Amino acid sequence: MSEHTVLYLSRADVESVALPMNQIIDALEAMFVEKGKGEVEMPPKPGIHPRVDAFIHAMPAHIPRLGSAGIKWVSGYWSNRERGLPYISGLLILNDPDTGIPISVMDATWITAMRTGAATAVAAKHLARRDSRSVGIVACGVQGRSNLEALMCAFDLERVKAFDIAADAAELYAAEMTEKYRLEVEVVGHPREAVSDLDLVVTSGPILKNPTPAIEADWLSPGSFAAVLDFDSYWQGEALKAVDKLATDDIGQLDYYRTVGFFQETPRPYADLGAIVSGQAPGRESDDERTLCMNLGLALEDMATAILVYRRAKEQGIGSELPL
Repeated sequence: MSEHTVLYLSRADVESVALPMNQIIDALEAMFVEKGKGEVEMPPKPGIHPRVDAFIHAMPAHIPRLGSAGIKWVSGYWSNRERGLPYISGLLILNDPDTGIPISVMDATWITAMRTGAATAVAAKHLARRDSRSVGIVACGVQGRSNLEALMCAFDLERVKAFDIAADAAELYAAEMTEKYRLEVEVVGHPREAVSDLDLVVTSGPILKNPTPAIEADWLSPGSFAAVLDFDSYWQGEALKAVDKLATDDIGQLDYYRTVGFFQETPRPYADLGAIVSGQAPGRESDDERTLCMNLGLALEDMATAILVYRRAKEQGIGSELPL
């Protein structure tokens, strides 16, 4: 029997592959077309919750067209901030779709951040106005950075307003993003200032089981698009009911989370991104629509990204081959 090896990619390895954001966006767009056609496999993610407002989820998926199959084991612990640890951490395993043999184990931190931003860009391409120039960032952590990077790939942004409950985090974010993108980044002192009168809005705070949401019904302006990455933790029920089109990345997963206590005041989405990107459901239909996409984070997004990381790592000789 021949010896099989698995390619191990540390976080530093994954980052050194330097997979461009625009390629991740393209891969996710292709994946959502396949999802809309029913040509993918992804069960709702099961999870455990060892602490309050913490989760560890198993996320399997298969995308035949991209030749990608695997699972991500990912955790989110908001209390890690106090310990100097990342909120999100995890590992991802890729398998050979033909044999089932594991081919790679890689850190999932960078992949999770980048694919989440890319999914926002895909949603915005279909649900935001094409002439969008301004963006509000509510929560200035990893997702605030990756989502801005992805939106920069899809829109000619000129102005950013940033809010974080930790003022120093917002100031650091503004300094970094101003230097990186040569944008006008303004730190604001209230979340409403990072939501109202802006073309694009991204909220990415911690996912809380019993939140006290801040965003009210009249904050999101006509013609605006919001990407919601924190379940319903920042958005009041009336605010969600006030939008003209509420979409999600996967209706099945949102329905599942209703059964365990989330989204009790969230209207049923009119469509998911698979239907929208594949043309089975409309995206934005007028300039004054308020649109919102509640992205829960899909294993399909991880697998669409991870297979590109794996292939580039093999081409560049990055990582360590370990015996199984």
